[in-house]
Amino acid sequence: MLQGAFPSHPPEIKIMNAIEVAQRFQKDSPGADKEAKVAQMKFMSHELTSDKIMQLGLGFWGSKTFLSAIELGVFTELAKGPQDGESLRSRLDLHPRSARDFFDALVSLGMLERNNDQYANTPETDLFLDRAKPSYVGGILEMCNARLYCFWGNLTTGLKTGEPQNEVRRGEDFFAAIYADPARLKQFLCAMTGLSMGIAKALALKFPWPNYKNFVDVGGAQGCVPVQIAWLIHTSLAATSTCPSSSRSLRNMSSRSDWKIDSPFIQATFSRTRCRAPT
Repeated sequence: MLQGAFPSHPPEIKIMNAIEVAQRFQKDSPGADKEAKVAQMKFMSHELTSDKIMQLGLGFWGSKTFLSAIELGVFTELAKGPQDGESLRSRLDLHPRSARDFFDALVSLGMLERNNDQYANTPETDLFLDRAKPSYVGGILEMCNARLYCFWGNLTTGLKTGEPQNEVRRGEDFFAAIYADPARLKQFLCAMTGLSMGIAKALALKFPWPNYKNFVDVGGAQGCVPVQIAWLIHTSLAATSTCPSSSRSLRNMSSRSDWKIDSPFIQATFSRTRCRAPT
């Protein structure tokens, strides 16, 4: 299915014969032999190609292949250890027709490694795209695949009409719709964690936390920031403000055994007029 999907050497296209350019330059500017030779050398040494144009225009092929791999759990499965193509296909319940091309495409994209018939994660995909690891950042990519990808397909319509192309287009209240659906809420919160992970680690390591006893993370979602601070710095108190709907996600993240967090957490629910800590 994906065979030949990533052309590496599109045909070169000569825009103008270099010798003709040089001769024309000499005719129009008598005595400009030096400049003509420079122009001739420039055109002869750098022929224009369509490489960048084709790579950008076909970029969605690689992107969708990668996003589908995350959705299918390819990297989480290979985090258990290298597997041959048939075993991996069977574990992921893929059709035989396209599975091998799919895996090889991920190899060519630099997201998997292959040694003979054995497929394995790269160091990066093993660390950041294994759902079982606390370093997982694929939440935002899962949301890109499930929600944002189709919206970008309507970009031309949005540019022509000036109208939004997301849930608002159907008259939905975006956040109300998300919080009403537990599955969509979990996906959204995981996406926010994926976006926040790098910043959370940098914030935990760069800020002088030993000078403070507590802090408030307003709109903490799953609590990625306070969890990282507690894990990396072992601060005595981390308080996060979040909606009640996401409180379970915060508890799940902070109680993971692989985080080994001993610091206490206080969850507060804020409204416009008051702040209260749950009993």
